[in-house]
Amino acid sequence: SLINKTFRHNTNLDSLFCSVCFFFFSFFFFSSTDHREIMIAAGAKSFLGLSIISPKGVSDINSLSCCNSRSVRSCVSMDGSQTLSHNNNTNGSFPELKSINGKKQGPLSTVGNSTNIKWHECPVEKVDRQRLLDQKGCVIWVTGLSGSGKSTLACALNQMLYQKGKLCYILDGDNVRHGLNRDLSFKAEDRAENIRRVGEVAKLFADTGIICIASLISPYRTDRDACRKLLPEGDFVEVFMDVSLEVCEARDPKGLYKLARAGKIKGFTGIDDPYEPPLNCEISLGREGSGTSPIEMAEVVVGYLEKKGYLQA
Repeated sequence: SLINKTFRHNTNLDSLFCSVCFFFFSFFFFSSTDHREIMIAAGAKSFLGLSIISPKGVSDINSLSCCNSRSVRSCVSMDGSQTLSHNNNTNGSFPELKSINGKKQGPLSTVGNSTNIKWHECPVEKVDRQRLLDQKGCVIWVTGLSGSGKSTLACALNQMLYQKGKLCYILDGDNVRHGLNRDLSFKAEDRAENIRRVGEVAKLFADTGIICIASLISPYRTDRDACRKLLPEGDFVEVFMDVSLEVCEARDPKGLYKLARAGKIKGFTGIDDPYEPPLNCEISLGREGSGTSPIEMAEVVVGYLEKKGYLQA
């Protein structure tokens, strides 16, 4: 009886030993170098029932299985020693997760008055977010005189894109002055800073894959061109509300023209401050024949986005 128990015990050990040998044979001959650290820990857990600390930079071995359907690129960890990455995949499926050794990023930078800063890359990029949303991020910059219909167009466009299942957001000139830009006046230098801030925020929205509609008077070409330069070629769509001063003043929805004419508002665009119309805008609306109702004008913009491929990833 003792011999039989010993034999069965040894047989179990032999079986376990063979299984472990087969695992490591498969591991070294059929797996890539990048997966070996992960496979060792996972194999040890499976065969020996031990609790193994996950490899450095990987939070949990078991959690990696749920990431197979995600697209992951290189991302340096806090100490710069470990990253997660994937190979580019062009067949439409999500790429395979792999572990790679990270490297320290470049030296610190100085941008404007900001010193000792460094840009941190993230494994989820713009193209991944666009694929998730099934659209391409861009900025639709609606410019024109007060009363030209900028906000009306922005809302109609927003609603039309929403009905098509597309995610967008409006940065309205008055709205941003309720919070982000409430410290700015309407002096020339503050107006320039107002546009710069909105341009930077719009850039961030576009980078998330969202269609950002910026609706502002933005009277100076230099400021609008500076915002255009923030984005990749083609991602800044300038829409000019080409409505005459006479028509805008006749509308005067906020009563601002009346106040400006009475001298109660100084530096009002079109009255005692210039408006510089775009020279090479992508879309011009408001003139006879270009569509007069908000819906018709919104359809023109949507048609442009469809033609340029922004309504699909």
